[in-house]
Amino acid sequence: MFTKEWFYDLENEIRARGADSDAQSFDEIREMLARPRRFTPNQFADMCAYVILAGGFSQRAAKKIHARITECIHAHGANFDELFAIFHNKNKINAICKHWENRDAYCNGYYACDCDTARIAYLQKLPHVGKITANHLARNLGVDVVKYDIWIQRLGVLYSGKSELYDKIDNGDLCDEIKNACDDMFQHLVHVTGFPRGYIDVVLWKACQIGLIKPNL
Repeated sequence: MFTKEWFYDLENEIRARGADSDAQSFDEIREMLARPRRFTPNQFADMCAYVILAGGFSQRAAKKIHARITECIHAHGANFDELFAIFHNKNKINAICKHWENRDAYCNGYYACDCDTARIAYLQKLPHVGKITANHLARNLGVDVVKYDIWIQRLGVLYSGKSELYDKIDNGDLCDEIKNACDDMFQHLVHVTGFPRGYIDVVLWKACQIGLIKPNL
């Protein structure tokens, strides 16, 4: 594991299965990370809605619900009752409505930040966007950042070879030791593949999601 050949094999198998996407395709993600572009407020709100919906759901389910949610919003605005009829989660629908209603301010606030660190910190303060979700959203917006979810934490511990870290894996509270293990893994894979961290992250995440890697501890 964790060789250049291993990573390329994962990437090729994911593409062969037609599973090479997050909110965007693998190629779109690589292009965004190489040449970030500015999104419109509507696009920004749509991307916020996607990562809010994606938490706790498979990508296929999230994309299906997201398509229905955004179609409704673009046609009728952020109508809570209509959106709740599509997806019965009050907290997430409330957050999605807030993102749409404040899309100009939120989008402009994000792009007013002068560095990636400030942008990620800004995203963490938006409705229903925590630390891990902020990294997911930032990555989709073109920031070369890692989403330290439970699968990535498990892979980081496997890479480190430090079994004593297993009990510190926590999807809700990323500790420094786990983050450092993950960062070491990404630094190595960036070196051997030449790909950005954000792209490596989404490939590893997808490989775990479809069962190509099973980092169960």
